[in-house]
Amino acid sequence: MENRFLLRYPEKEQFNQYWYSDRTLKALVDEADELFSQGFTRIACLSTPSLYFSMTEKSRENSYLFDIDRAFQRDKGFVYYDFNFPENLGPALEKTFDAIVVDPPFITRDVWEKYARAVKFLLKDGGRIIVSSIDENAQMLNELLNIEKQVFQPSIPHLVYQYSFFTNYNSPRFQEKNPEIPDDY
Repeated sequence: MENRFLLRYPEKEQFNQYWYSDRTLKALVDEADELFSQGFTRIACLSTPSLYFSMTEKSRENSYLFDIDRAFQRDKGFVYYDFNFPENLGPALEKTFDAIVVDPPFITRDVWEKYARAVKFLLKDGGRIIVSSIDENAQMLNELLNIEKQVFQPSIPHLVYQYSFFTNYNSPRFQEKNPEIPDDY
């Protein structure tokens, strides 16, 4: 059965939205559940509505979606977020999240610097980070967030580039190859 989020929400070109495949979403949801079981119970989804709305009820209970698309604003966990203004997040959210998942609409250094500021503002010390970007950004992402490329690569069916996941921790799930991705990537 296909993911309900994928059926309900079409990608919006004006927001540069590209959704993960059903299988990639399942891997991310399973990772969120694993983090939750390890005590990382408050998760911030920055520009990742497909993950947020696919998470289990338990994992989503104390989690938030930070996004610019107001189509999601009826959800109690929605926080309007324009990545151009990370300083607008508000002091009540500072250092309150155990884990953060980020998939920006753009992959330039300028955009990543803004997302890195938001991550550092929101994340508790010792928190977990998962981001999605192109391999060419690996050195920059390590410099900005101290994260490393993982083996598992997300499938994003309507995106022309192949992305990878980068994390600041070891995840057995992300050490396995995604069978959706051809061997030549």
